[in-house]
Amino acid sequence: MSEARSFRLEAVVLRHADWGEADRLLNLYSRERGKVRAVAKGARRIRSRKAGHLEPFTRLVLQLARGRDLPIVTQADTLEAYLPLREDLLLTGYAAYVVELVDRFTYEGESESYPIYRLLVETLGRLAAGADPWTALRYYEIHLLDALGFRPQLFECANCQAGIEAVDQFFSPAAGGVLCPRCGTGLPGAWPISMDALRYLRHFQRSAYAAAQRAQPAPGIRAETETLMQKYFTYLLERELNSPGFLKQIKR
Repeated sequence: MSEARSFRLEAVVLRHADWGEADRLLNLYSRERGKVRAVAKGARRIRSRKAGHLEPFTRLVLQLARGRDLPIVTQADTLEAYLPLREDLLLTGYAAYVVELVDRFTYEGESESYPIYRLLVETLGRLAAGADPWTALRYYEIHLLDALGFRPQLFECANCQAGIEAVDQFFSPAAGGVLCPRCGTGLPGAWPISMDALRYLRHFQRSAYAAAQRAQPAPGIRAETETLMQKYFTYLLERELNSPGFLKQIKR
């Protein structure tokens, strides 16, 4: 039985690029099919009715027709534009970080996309609604790792499986989690992690967002956890992300 000539998706625009003389190539993350690439014909023309619906961070419903190589957008309707994310440069940077992580870690044709899609939409919504960016982003990071199959081990030593005591520990990306001082001291590639930073990561890993919002770490702990998570993503991806550098420039 042949596939239908057209199909419908609910998706978030991750990024777009020029395609041909007047078209636009879209990278989307959809509720139904995970990552999808599609072509929006004529979207770069001044009079295009689709162009305003196809900006990064937009959540929309798309009707797509099967093309020779890539699906072609025949209709696009915005569900949520997240306008505050476009009106504040710092929020734009945070949103760029959110979508870049999904874009880098996912591939076309993967199944089980709904948990990632829901987390993506919820995080963009939280940032647009004025949530504390540190809390929203750290919660997003730790739960995205879960959804991707990279859940870090935070409650026992990832090497000897001993329970973690209330002293500073080490984090090993190669081992996939925390190492006790006996296993981590002097080990190449193991990073120190304070017990306070570990407590917040544990709290986010096992909590719903409503409970995570109550976290009020000191500035030093915020900086430590942010740095550790970005280093972990760099290790997993084997390359640095672009958006953290953009955010540093804005904050200066």
